[in-house]
Amino acid sequence: MSKGLEYFKEVYDEVPGWVQKMHDYSPIVLDHYTGLRGEIMQDGALSRKEKDVLLASMNAARLYARSMGYHTKGAIDFGSTIPELVEYFLVSYLYGGTAALKVSLEGLAYALELKGKRIVHSEKDPETIEEIFETIITWLGDEDTNFLVESLAIIQSGDKARIEKKLLGEGRVSTRMKHLNMVGNYITQLRGADAVPWIEKARAVGVTEAELADVGYICVLTAGIPAWFEISDSLKLATK
Repeated sequence: MSKGLEYFKEVYDEVPGWVQKMHDYSPIVLDHYTGLRGEIMQDGALSRKEKDVLLASMNAARLYARSMGYHTKGAIDFGSTIPELVEYFLVSYLYGGTAALKVSLEGLAYALELKGKRIVHSEKDPETIEEIFETIITWLGDEDTNFLVESLAIIQSGDKARIEKKLLGEGRVSTRMKHLNMVGNYITQLRGADAVPWIEKARAVGVTEAELADVGYICVLTAGIPAWFEISDSLKLATK
């Protein structure tokens, strides 16, 4: 088995079909992609755990369940807790609304299954924000759900400023990481100009240039090289 195939079998417990096909058509392309992914996903300014959970949330925000699933597994494998994952998915809601949070239910269900918890799905898929929150709270069982209950109440108020303050506030996940998540939500959609205010907000809460660069790198893995174009316009030049 090639190094590329071995790498992805280790990551996902099996070789995904898209990886096998990349290898079959060009082992060299897979080797280069594997090298890039391996370099980006190692611990750096952001940890491997942080990178995977950010990617899970960013893909929920852009309604791309397939990639969300892959990175949800990585997040759990590298130590993310269920309450942490939920708070990241709430940031996807801040970007993509109810549709994003509904997609995130797939990732949450998968994460709970990876943790050995059996999920009972309702006959009717939750559609409203209230139904989605009720589903999440039910699935979390004995976990502390105060943050969720408080968040829903503020969302129902319709006050955008209060909603943003709550969902990006300190919880199981730091406000720094939540701001990085919002930056990534825009960059994966190639909305670099719209990301600028969020990049400034991220800096204001202590995010470093190296952390912003790491977000740019992981965005490359899920949205391609143009994602780096979008974030690089706002990065400060590195000092030697």
